[in-house]
Amino acid sequence: MADLAQLRSGLRAYRLISAMWIRSLMAYRMSFAMTAFGNFAVTAFDFVAILLMFSQVDRLGGYSLAEIAFLYGTSCTAFGLADLAIGSVDRLGRRVRDGTLDTLLVRPAPVIAQVAADRFGLHRLGRVTQGALVLAYALVVLDIDWTALKVLMVPMMLLAGAGIFAAVFVAGAAFQFVAQDAAEVQSAFTYGGTTLLQYPPTVFAKELVRGVTFVLPLAFVNWLPALYVLGRPYPLDLPTWVAFTPPLVAAGSLALAGLAWRAGLRSYCSTGS
Repeated sequence: MADLAQLRSGLRAYRLISAMWIRSLMAYRMSFAMTAFGNFAVTAFDFVAILLMFSQVDRLGGYSLAEIAFLYGTSCTAFGLADLAIGSVDRLGRRVRDGTLDTLLVRPAPVIAQVAADRFGLHRLGRVTQGALVLAYALVVLDIDWTALKVLMVPMMLLAGAGIFAAVFVAGAAFQFVAQDAAEVQSAFTYGGTTLLQYPPTVFAKELVRGVTFVLPLAFVNWLPALYVLGRPYPLDLPTWVAFTPPLVAAGSLALAGLAWRAGLRSYCSTGS
């Protein structure tokens, strides 16, 4: 019951703080629109780079443009949802260094909710929109023998993938309690992870594919379920049923990230000033 009450308190605090920042953004709507469009345009350059590659080749790692667009769209959209909801936690290192985290500790709300909602960036919808548009393009042009299971796999991929990326965000924030200046390290696994997943696993060494499957489970964001939808074999010859495990992997990843967060928060000793 205590955990449930804390969860409700956290969700309420998150909703109130994020709503405050959204109202602040909407006070300058033209500025918000330009920032959101800028976010859309900047992230679109990743797909433009893929289009430039396909101007010279017909296939990349044995995959067509439509298939890679499917990988790109699922990865970018899932990451965009996580970044929108909880991406602000990457500022934690700055708060640890300057001691402003102390002000959050004395408030009657879970710290993780306050950190996640701080400076809520609604303009990040630009990334989500751009990824969703590429995904829509892929779904239109792909020649897939759709079944009910494959149709359900697409939203499952996006939600479970967002959960896995959210876990990486929280685990990275927990690491910043120790490192204090590790935003770039965190970005290597979050922003770098989504870039990795935009390309097929066949273009990477098997050691890297194993690492993002069995160590940091980014492959469960889209590689495993997407290759099932596309009818492609997985490079590591895993059984087909692992394509249906992303929700379990997301739940486990979030639980482990939560433990890491609690351990990091308990280790926090302020700046001493």
